[in-house]
Amino acid sequence: MMFVCYPKCSTCKKAQKFLEEKGISFTIRDIKTENPTAEELGEWRRRSGLPLRKFFNTSGMLYRSMELASRLPDMGEEEQLALLASDGMLVKRPILVTEEFVLVGFRQVEWEKVLSGGNV
Repeated sequence: MMFVCYPKCSTCKKAQKFLEEKGISFTIRDIKTENPTAEELGEWRRRSGLPLRKFFNTSGMLYRSMELASRLPDMGEEEQLALLASDGMLVKRPILVTEEFVLVGFRQVEWEKVLSGGNV
């Protein structure tokens, strides 16, 4: 299980604490220093079942400064994936990646449900 996070992010810290308290083992990947590739992001999107827009950190300063809210609707999937791969700060975090599923953003109730469902 890979925990993709930004160590300074308070939500990532909460998610990491949650995983540790549940005794779940994982490896940490810093999204700022080891940004996901477009290929990884495409695979994670497929495994998550989420629309690609859910992978964007819409509350981030970079997202806002690039005015992506108005630009994304006109972009194709490949262009969006390349944009996400260009800077980890554009990617919503944390992301929990396993062979079976991918969780994007920390919502404790959702994570508890998925992790207790035998998917670990």
